[in-house]
Amino acid sequence: MERIAFQLRIKAGKTEEYDEAHRHVWPELLRELESFGVSEYSIFRRNQQLFLYMHVADYDELTKRLEASDVNLRWQETMAPLFEPVPDLRPGESQAMMTEVFFMKGRVGTPGTEARKEGR
Repeated sequence: MERIAFQLRIKAGKTEEYDEAHRHVWPELLRELESFGVSEYSIFRRNQQLFLYMHVADYDELTKRLEASDVNLRWQETMAPLFEPVPDLRPGESQAMMTEVFFMKGRVGTPGTEARKEGR
């Protein structure tokens, strides 16, 4: 399972629209992501900055399948007006891919886990 992270940037004044769209992600898009091997997908936002993180069986295969997906293409067309380029994109990048430099695998039942989940 691959852990993938990247950044995107929302245009000024479009954060509420972005958040609202993600409260209503199309069920057919979610089903398709799962069928393409995505097991977890999180999006975090700080002002206009987005940090996206996913677990996927094969990211290269996922991108190929998404590029051919009618559902994904319609979603991306809907979302495209909300984005602006991330300042430090490399040539050929549409999203700022991130390199993992640290990972700590958690353990079920680790002391203190319950307190962290409850915000203590």
